Amino acid sequence: MALSSILDRFNEPETLKMAKLCRQLRSEGVDVIDLSLGEPDFDTPAHIKEAAIKAINDNYSHYTPVAGFLDLKEAVCNKLKRDNNLDYKPENIVVSTGAKQSIANLVLAIVDKGDEVIIPTPFWVTYSEVVKIAEGTVKLVETTIENGFKITPEQLEAAITEKTRLFMFSSPCNPSGAVYSKDELAALAEVFKKHPQVYIMSDEIYEYINFIGKNESIAQFDELKERVVIVNGLSKGFAMTGWRLGFIAASAEVAKACEKLQGQFTSGTNSIAQRAAIVALNSSLDASLEMVKEFTRRKKRVMEFMAGMKGVKCLEPDGAFYIFPDVSYFFGKTDGETTIQNSPDLCMYLINKANVSTVMGDAFGSPNGLRISFANSMENIEKGYSRIAEALAKLN
Repeated sequence: MALSSILDRFNEPETLKMAKLCRQLRSEGVDVIDLSLGEPDFDTPAHIKEAAIKAINDNYSHYTPVAGFLDLKEAVCNKLKRDNNLDYKPENIVVSTGAKQSIANLVLAIVDKGDEVIIPTPFWVTYSEVVKIAEGTVKLVETTIENGFKITPEQLEAAITEKTRLFMFSSPCNPSGAVYSKDELAALAEVFKKHPQVYIMSDEIYEYINFIGKNESIAQFDELKERVVIVNGLSKGFAMTGWRLGFIAASAEVAKACEKLQGQFTSGTNSIAQRAAIVALNSSLDASLEMVKEFTRRKKRVMEFMAGMKGVKCLEPDGAFYIFPDVSYFFGKTDGETTIQNSPDLCMYLINKANVSTVMGDAFGSPNGLRISFANSMENIEKGYSRIAEALAKLN
């Protein structure tokens, strides 16, 4: 029996493959240090958990509105005003089962077969694959470590054609940690103003994990706001990955389109997670800021490790909890048993020889890179990065 051809259009995320491989090796008794992690290693703050328990006791056990509870959408609007000085109404908000669903809703609502979607590299693995599911055309624009892994206005202008429908990016960026300044976003906005057919997806899921100050959103530019779709959620900043709650802020037209799609896929998001999210968004950010302090401490130690590794070029991340070093120096080198030809080879070499999991740069559209997380305990960072340094030193 044949399965749908849609399955041939896209690939399974390498991030999930590595997580699966880690679990398998651990079940076999291997001491694997997981530096492929894409989630905070902290527990959800107590006041948020207490809100969920209260919601259960208050019998929030029924179906929810497709786009989310009204008071949650109001909490999202309040958050956007408080943290980003952006004015939205509940009609502009759609709550989904994780930001990944928010992105899928958006792409399926906007992109038709043959439409071009511009994605600067490196990018989060799901962007390109969702575009392929929608039968859009992925148009990658390579950024460089010298430019801080940020697309320039000149590159953007050169990439846009009459077929361009959507631009997808994240700031802070997964995997590079790049954070766009207000001036940099303003320069990109000037390009977008000349091309009114282009929507802009601004993935701001790592907003709070920012090491250089307030996060800037491209939605702040009035002439673009109706075309900008902010994607955000509670996974990273509130350590709520398993709660699966994301949201968009968009024009009423786009929000209604995403709601219509979601109504056929999943309907409304989990009721208990939504009640907890209201408390998370309306409360103090002290717990999130404490996490950022610890990530800052870990980042400092990680950069010390990278500085001592011969052949590795590594940009210090301004946000998120990854480094994305250029490891092309090791391509063609061998430890006498294994020859490294590319990033996937190096990724497997590290898990097999050093028992450390990372994610190959190819998955993010940058084949010279390797994504390595510091969303792990300092003890595991010390062990994991020491193992990486030892394994790389054996390649000649």
